[in-house]
Amino acid sequence: MSDTTACPLDCYDACEISYNSGKLKGVKSGHTRGFLCPHLNHYDTHKQIHMPRYRGKEISLQEALCILSDMLYSSRREEVLHYRNHGNFGLMQAVTEHFFASYGATLTNGSLCDGAGEAGIIQGRGSNLNMPLSEIEKSEVFIFWGRNPHATSSHLLPLVKNKTIIVIDPIQTKIAKEADLHIQIKPHGDLSLALLLSRFLYIEGDYNKEYLEKYASEYEEFYELTQGVRIKMTLDEIDVTLGQIGKILALVKNKKVAIVCGVGLQKYSDGADVLRAIDSFATLLGLFAKEGCGVSYLGNSQENITSPFNQKAKRVSKVDTDFSKFRTVFIQGANPLSQMPNSLRVKESLAKVENLVYFGLYENETSAMAELILPAKDFLHKNDIRRSYSHNAMLTMPKMCESDFGISEYDLSACLCQAFQIELQDEAFYIEHFKSFAVEYPDGSWHVEMREEAPYRDGFDTEDGEFEFLDSFEKDFNMNEKLFLITSKSEKSLNSQFNREKSLYLNSALGFLEGEILTVSSACGNVDLSVKICDDVREDCVLIYSGTPGVNNLTTSKHSLDGKCAIYQEEKVELSRQKKMSDDKS
Repeated sequence: MSDTTACPLDCYDACEISYNSGKLKGVKSGHTRGFLCPHLNHYDTHKQIHMPRYRGKEISLQEALCILSDMLYSSRREEVLHYRNHGNFGLMQAVTEHFFASYGATLTNGSLCDGAGEAGIIQGRGSNLNMPLSEIEKSEVFIFWGRNPHATSSHLLPLVKNKTIIVIDPIQTKIAKEADLHIQIKPHGDLSLALLLSRFLYIEGDYNKEYLEKYASEYEEFYELTQGVRIKMTLDEIDVTLGQIGKILALVKNKKVAIVCGVGLQKYSDGADVLRAIDSFATLLGLFAKEGCGVSYLGNSQENITSPFNQKAKRVSKVDTDFSKFRTVFIQGANPLSQMPNSLRVKESLAKVENLVYFGLYENETSAMAELILPAKDFLHKNDIRRSYSHNAMLTMPKMCESDFGISEYDLSACLCQAFQIELQDEAFYIEHFKSFAVEYPDGSWHVEMREEAPYRDGFDTEDGEFEFLDSFEKDFNMNEKLFLITSKSEKSLNSQFNREKSLYLNSALGFLEGEILTVSSACGNVDLSVKICDDVREDCVLIYSGTPGVNNLTTSKHSLDGKCAIYQEEKVELSRQKKMSDDKS
């Protein structure tokens, strides 16, 4: 049995793990570099669900599977919803979709994470191919645009040592404090900044004309678009100076530049335009043509991999699902009551579901509401295989040891397929199917075949091979006096898994006290949280980390204009102190 596996978490790094004597360690070779993130270093300290439960009573796994089958038998197929997210990023997790799609249930589409940004990238480039770590390592200048690697991608940190670092972020993160330049931009100002950078790059004549003539010939029309941005007024709106723009352009001039983007900058209705504008700036610089250059976001992890599972089904949006329309709802690898936007609406909708089933590792808000709870096996106790959206490796995840509790996704699906007479191949068939899309490299690693190490070097994946610049935008900068809501990723948790935050973070200039309980309100709802004072946060912002209980009471369930994505930072918020009961009882 192999002693090497891979991390299952939905994160940029996709680390390789050595498992010996019950301990996890990072593989020293390759991108993992011998260290793991805090989540995996303390993985065994997070209590998992061991026993199935039905209506609050512990039952056997066999009883739970019989109850699940009865729930499905008692529901019309159009009354069944399978809601799956990426609490586990392994490819075998989709085997449950094979059962539910074949059965005739409804599945979901849309994105709670990155869909708007991906849509903008595809509009410009024709596809969403990522700048892999092997190219990022060659870069001389890093622009961390809305990305905090200490929280989301710690394996980038060795690559930036002794390099020039520019950070564009409303929060003064750890990387911002180490940077050569930090632009503490006002939230939702990224589109305007990208347009201004492009405008001044053109004015100063530092754009790559030879490359543009060949692969992005409409660059002059894009420059005309940027002229519609009023310079002084826009700089004031986004809280950026002309000197800072000049310094960015000076630092990137004639350098190998990697623009490393986070998902926060596209959590708005116009999120597609934001990424497309950043791509447009990168194209003017000719970054897609140079070694060690490009834009890193979230690449298409399924590129050049074909799923063997049946996934043809009616689908509803993952962002604003109306659970009340279904009699039986099966939730897998997700905590929608915490992580879906507009939690108050979600709770009301889920409360109307007759058969709510939760299949996962940990207790959370959704498991607390579920009628039937099925414990999943963790990644050490089942076979899987995974890909990544930050590098091109394909990583095998063989079973490391046995477990006497829980059930794997494959075994659950096999049981259901047998009960409902749906064809399913054995597990090894599917593992080998996924492996067939990879080739072995001389160093012994496996990489997805036909993926470019330096994508777009010879042109883009559009119909004519040229980059499609942003050709219009709507300026909707919210100037009311309410505070911006920032929902960054925490270093302590991964969304609603692990050590979740329980506070809001405010600049001391707002006049509130450490530990004070405040009500945070938006047009969607409110939540009461205790204050932590943090002057790394802008004075016009409220920072509430993703996964904080109740944060999504504040967020809208509307979609982005492109990409069918959640827009968690669209709503602005107000703060109010808790009302104290009067001592006067007269």
